[in-house]
Amino acid sequence: MKRILCFGDSNTFGFDPRDWLGGQYPADVRWTGRLQGMGWEVANCGQNGLSIPRAPEFPDVVELLRRVEADAVTVMLGSNDLLCGASAETAAARMEALLRCMAEHAEPARILLVAPPPMRLGDWVPDRALIGESERLGALYRALALRLGVAFADAADWNVALTHDGVHFSPEGHAAFAAGLARSLSAMFPS
Repeated sequence: MKRILCFGDSNTFGFDPRDWLGGQYPADVRWTGRLQGMGWEVANCGQNGLSIPRAPEFPDVVELLRRVEADAVTVMLGSNDLLCGASAETAAARMEALLRCMAEHAEPARILLVAPPPMRLGDWVPDRALIGESERLGALYRALALRLGVAFADAADWNVALTHDGVHFSPEGHAAFAAGLARSLSAMFPS
């Protein structure tokens, strides 16, 4: 069984936006739990509110890579950067610095960069400009992954349903995301 370290924000954590206290969907609802049910061993390192770590925080990322032995690492970040006013280009530049650091401690071919699904209008997404930035992120991440030699998946292709806030996955969205990610991981580990 392959062990996957899943590094990301609240959608990796499994945040349930109906819970005012920042709680999670049940394990069998969140995509990391569903992935585990498909035969992958998952280390869920998702954190609510996480933006792309920057140079002063890289030691924390390096420590995580050393502490959690994994056959592959998925990285899905950038939504919080955009929500805090960063452009898609700024988020991609931050991601490049993070991935270069990660590649020094994990084989690049075992890193899977995942572009989050584009946002939609909702409680957290009041204007279309933010949606436009989130839609551009996938192409920038694809080019970045190609340049750095890491694997890439675009969750925009997986029909991931979002909740009323326009950012977080619904239970159905978690199911669609898990199925898409399982396909991408299987391509990394052909039998």
